[in-house]
This record gives sequence, structure tokens and C-alpha cells, in this order.
Amino acid sequence: MLFDLSKTGRSAFKFAKLDVPKKGLSDYIPERYLRKNQALLPEVAEPELARHFTHLASMNHHIDKGFYPLGSCTMKYNPKVNEHTSRLPGFSGLHPLAPVKITQGALRLMYELQGLLAEISGFDAVTLEPAAGAQGELCANLITRAYFKERGEERTKVIIPDSAHGTNPASVTLSGFESVTVASNADGLIDLDDLTEKLSTDIALIMITNPNTLGLFERDICKITEKVHRAGALAYLDGANLNALMGIVKPADMGFDLMHFNLHKTFSTPHGGGGPGSGPVGVTKELADFLPVPVITKDADEYSLIYNRPKTIGKLHGYYGNFGVMVKAYTYIRLLGASGLYEVSKNAILNANYLKTLIGKYLEIPHSRHCMHEFVASGKELKMFNNLRTADLAKRLLDYGYHSPTVYFPLIVSEALMVEPTETETAETLDGFATAVQRIVQEARINPEMLRKAPHTTPVGRLDEVRAIKELDVCYRPDRRT
Repeated sequence: MLFDLSKTGRSAFKFAKLDVPKKGLSDYIPERYLRKNQALLPEVAEPELARHFTHLASMNHHIDKGFYPLGSCTMKYNPKVNEHTSRLPGFSGLHPLAPVKITQGALRLMYELQGLLAEISGFDAVTLEPAAGAQGELCANLITRAYFKERGEERTKVIIPDSAHGTNPASVTLSGFESVTVASNADGLIDLDDLTEKLSTDIALIMITNPNTLGLFERDICKITEKVHRAGALAYLDGANLNALMGIVKPADMGFDLMHFNLHKTFSTPHGGGGPGSGPVGVTKELADFLPVPVITKDADEYSLIYNRPKTIGKLHGYYGNFGVMVKAYTYIRLLGASGLYEVSKNAILNANYLKTLIGKYLEIPHSRHCMHEFVASGKELKMFNNLRTADLAKRLLDYGYHSPTVYFPLIVSEALMVEPTETETAETLDGFATAVQRIVQEARINPEMLRKAPHTTPVGRLDEVRAIKELDVCYRPDRRT
């Protein structure tokens, strides 16, 4: 541990000689908020500090280290050129309060990125302000509420499929709407009869993920959006699965009125560790006036930030969005171009169907028809082997060097294992993952305790997850794996 290397007087940094009047913390922070005692921090030199954090990083699983097939999370590889461009001094050193006159390059990038996203989606206007997909959902709901308020219509409900992401109903509630669930049919798609029954003059919006969280394309999507529009409501696309659509179909052409993008998923920046994210929202021209401020505009060769927009829903972010993620997405899109993005989606679909065929030999695939960029398997048959569950298979995958796919989602599949290989993985990687699943299923039959006590090779063993939530302990102890 780093504390074991601590020696009084050692330091990993040294400040320059003070050349301004000396001030204490109490000059800026009220005394009641200050520590009474010094923090117990280790005193180490720079090499020890660097080695400590490098060691911790090596213990973590990340996309540069191994396969990360999180279903619906699109953990694709992040090209290193993205990191290079995002760290250019003119971008990384830019202060968010810098005057518009000296931020023209950044504003141009944002303006052009809006245009690229509009072209990919078919929408008329885009805001880059939302900081992640969930905030993009919130933004879309707030725009919907403002739209109907201006029209003098009292619409209070939003329809959500039972296969939707959990953030969808949360965003609905935060926006002041009430969520209404529409059922899936036997094919795993939206039940048109149930949808028809639930459409009314109370409905403001339907939130649809297409392809849905089973990895299936909604074959009747145009019928769905047409029904919604006939009821006077709007149709929203949860863009989490856009990786399957780029260059193949534009969401606006399917009848959607607004959607959010995930720059940190579809456009390459991995979001492991909780961020950063970016959730731009695209809308039709009828909704453009309600977008959050500021709006980036171009007049001749000059870019500006416009705040004076009477119908706007206001600000969603402290500044203008997560700029570093925008730089990476812009780099990714410009390097690939239209034909490259089309190939991305084609290869994502190919990889998912290839891996589905392999995994289907060992686990049940409840909806086994041709999938898009992801598929959902079920580990319910593991219960035959000493009542094992999908979570046991997921934990055991760590011992084989693979991060687990998403488990227990979507909720409409028992013991769900949701797999998204993405286009950036080779056939050899997919073969290796399928082989690991095969071996684990064989282990379940022969030695179920091997799964029940997994993982066996990771820095931390099987946790009591309920206790871990209630009694957070972040101290690393090399002598204790559980």
C-alpha cells in the first residue's frame, strides 16, 4: 500500500517560491467548513506515486485491455487520434469563459459537429448541450412539454415500451410527465394493439429505442410513428442503439420528431468509469425554437453564442456541453466519412449475428431471429445446475479475461445476458469469448461451485453486493480478496 511507503518529508511536487501575498484557506472558506486536523495522506516521492496509480490502472478492466461487450452500452475501441486531437492546447487549454472572439475554432468545431449529426439523423437542428444520454432524454421531454404548453394542450403522459432503458421513465418523471407502459408482443417488438389502446389525447410523447434493447429492429416503426402522430403526440428516439443505423436509415425518415445521440458510445469515446458523456439532441424544425441556450450560429465566417430565444427551455449545462467528448466525436466522424460510418454499422450488425450464432449453441436466445448490433441470451437453464444464475456466469467470465455483458436487462427476458460486440472486435476475439462461455457452461455441469465462488483471479473476489452498497469501503488491502 502507498501508506507503507510513506516517509515524513517526502513529496511528489514542489511549489515555486511564493511571489504574491500569502493567504490562508480561512480567508476564502468559512472556518466551520475547514478541517480541525490535517488529512492523513501518505508522503511519497513521484516515482512511488506514479507506480502506485499505474498499478491500480493495470488492475482495472478497460477497453484497451480486453473485450468489453456491454449490451446497449456500445463500448467500442477509442482510436488514439481522438485523444490526440482532444488534447491539442487550443482545445484542452480553452477556458469556458473565454470571449467568443478568441474561441472561434472551438465554436466552428461545435457548429460543424451539429451539422454532421443533423445529416446523420435527418433532423433540422441539433443542440450539443446535454452532458449525457439521460440528460438528452430529459431535454427532449422538456422540449415536448414546452411545445404542447405553447399550443395550449394539456398532455400529461408519455408512453414507454416495457423493454425500454431504465433512464426513460426516470426522465419522464423528472420532466413532470407520467409514464405509461406499452407491452411487447411475442416477437419482442411493440404490441400495436396495446399501443393503439393506450394512445389518447393525454399522450404527449412516445419514447422508442430502435433497434430495441433485444437488438431487434421495430419492423412496424413507420406504422407506430404514424399512429402516434394521428393521436397528436410526438415520437422520440432513444439513440443508445444508433450504432446499428448509421448510413442505413435516418431516424427522421422513420417519423421521429426528436432524438438524443450518445457521442460517448456511437462515436467512439468509451464511457467506462462513469463518464464523461455527451448527449446531443436533434429535432425537427417545428421544435427548433425550444432547444436549450446558447445556440451556436454562423454569420459569414464568424461564430456566435445566441441566448435571446424566447421559447427556449433554458440551460441544461453549466457551459456548452462536454467539449472534450465533442472533439473526439468530430474527429471520428470526419475521419470515417459517410461511407465509413455505413461500414461501422454493417460490421456491428455482422459481428452481433456472428457471435449470436456461436453463443446460441450454449445458451438460449429467446428472440433468435436476425438481430441488429446486439442480442440477448438467457442463463435460466443454469438453474438446473445447483441453482446457478446468469450472475455466476458473468463473474466467471472475469477469470477468462473478459468483462461481463450487461446482465438482468432487459427485464422482459429471464436471467438476461445482453451482448454487444461492436464493430471494432475481430473474429478471433469473438471466437475466444464464445469459447469461454462454452467452457463456463461445461463447468456449471461438472463443478457448479467454480461459478458460484467466481471470480478467482481478480484483485477483489466475490462481493456481498448488498453489503458493499450499504457499507462502502474503498481501502485496498492486498491481503484480502473479499
